Amino acid sequence: MRLFHVSEESGIMQFEPRLPARADLDPTIGLVWAIDEHRLPNFLTPRNCPRVAYHIGPHTTPEDAARWFTSRTASHAVIIESAWLDAMRRAVLYLYEFEPAGFSLQDDVAGYYVAETAQTPVAVHRVDDLLAELLRCGVELRMVDSLWDVADRIKETSLNWSFCRMGFAQPRRV
Repeated sequence: MRLFHVSEESGIMQFEPRLPARADLDPTIGLVWAIDEHRLPNFLTPRNCPRVAYHIGPHTTPEDAARWFTSRTASHAVIIESAWLDAMRRAVLYLYEFEPAGFSLQDDVAGYYVAETAQTPVAVHRVDDLLAELLRCGVELRMVDSLWDVADRIKETSLNWSFCRMGFAQPRRV
């Protein structure tokens, strides 16, 4: 298993635990966050880019897979708002890779791992072309005017899904 922390910042030598802002986590225990390689495509966007990501999981029905993927070989999709295309083209990301031994699984569907101690990356991978990297990972990349319709619909499927940075999404249309 490979674990990564994705950042727009280069040159990070060590990751210190930070207190979580999420209400479902203990606010007194600092954490270093990482994502597993399988869910890494969910983070191959500029940091604040709102996105809906989903992938086939163990409980995904054949009907949902056929309905939500245009290719029979695809198993992961990332949807962004078209307004973010230029930012996607310009962004450079750094994938800080960690030894998995210091981490524990926090969320199996999202692929989140956490460590309570400082972590030093064992490698750094620079990604200059996010669109090409998503395609290299076999991800179906889609662009829409608004994420809210697809977000509402994907919640009703058997797919594993993740919504990121939705606070930066275009306002919901009524």
